[in-house]
Amino acid sequence: MSKFTFKQFSIIQDKTAMKVGVDGVMLGAWADVESAENILDVGTGTGLIAIMLAQRNHTAYIDTVEIDEMAYKQAVENANNCKWKERINVIHNKFQSFAKTVQKRYDLIVSNPPYFIASLQSPKVQRTLARHSELLTQDDLICGVENILTEKGKFCAIFPYIEANIFIAKAAAVNLFCNKKTNVKTKPEKPVKRILLEFSRTKQKLLETTVCIENSERHAYTNEYKMLTKDFYLKF
Repeated sequence: MSKFTFKQFSIIQDKTAMKVGVDGVMLGAWADVESAENILDVGTGTGLIAIMLAQRNHTAYIDTVEIDEMAYKQAVENANNCKWKERINVIHNKFQSFAKTVQKRYDLIVSNPPYFIASLQSPKVQRTLARHSELLTQDDLICGVENILTEKGKFCAIFPYIEANIFIAKAAAVNLFCNKKTNVKTKPEKPVKRILLEFSRTKQKLLETTVCIENSERHAYTNEYKMLTKDFYLKF
């Protein structure tokens, strides 16, 4: 599918290896944007999450960083086509370099990162880069976030189950604490597939919840998933 249409915008995705997916939509709908003035989307891909956050927060300015040239061009195209283009800035850079040189500090940083630490690699180079952590390791991501997050800022990301728990431990070592955690299951009887995580510099009591995407029948979406994504998906 070369274009994915949401309620208030569309995502053109013919140039990128990683298409619109459930992970990105859930993160864009879940991240706390309420008090953010400056937002950063790390590894923006098509620009989906940045545009979702612009829809949810009517005043925030959103920077995005993307290393892949084709994905960068696609994100620029999508940002320019949406109604919030004046507040979205797409940057073609490596996050490690960006985090060392940028003067701005961010109230909210989000990332649907390259997450598979050790797994079979895709034969398609772009998809490999998007799905594996060789170019942006967990340590690199944590270091960059710690450097440019405001004192009261939040960092939100989505990971597979194993990688999420590794990331929580590594982040805590530099005083980035996981305070909110939403386990994602495809169906009630299935194990946790993804985990949505929120971090801050202040340790708080962990708020842990679980969201199931579907009931036991295929395409029978749960009310909780519909409530989370209803402002975006046409079918809800």
